[in-house]
Amino acid sequence: MKKGLKEKRAASLLRELISEALGTLDDEKLKGLTVTEVDVKRGMYDAEVYIDKSIYSPQEQKEILRHLKRASGVIQGYCLESSGWFKCPKLHFKFDESLENQQRIEELFEKIKDGK
Repeated sequence: MKKGLKEKRAASLLRELISEALGTLDDEKLKGLTVTEVDVKRGMYDAEVYIDKSIYSPQEQKEILRHLKRASGVIQGYCLESSGWFKCPKLHFKFDESLENQQRIEELFEKIKDGK
């Protein structure tokens, strides 16, 4: 499904605001996180927030997701206040798998290239 201009703008603004909000929190685990992408869904009622996972172990990822879940209300409040919107989408945090997938695809292409 194609995203409209409104959803793209909202996603872009949310990406910036969530990054700012993470920097203002007192939680050291959340301050250094990098938001790679925000995907606004369902008429701007929900947003999936993708976090870079490249430097975190699986155990650290679980811990970070738990902290993000607890802090999501504060982050949503920050976004709402900063954006001036009537309502902020509910934030769902996930770790970004796209970089790993891209690396696997590149490795496959290298194997194919070497095989010829």
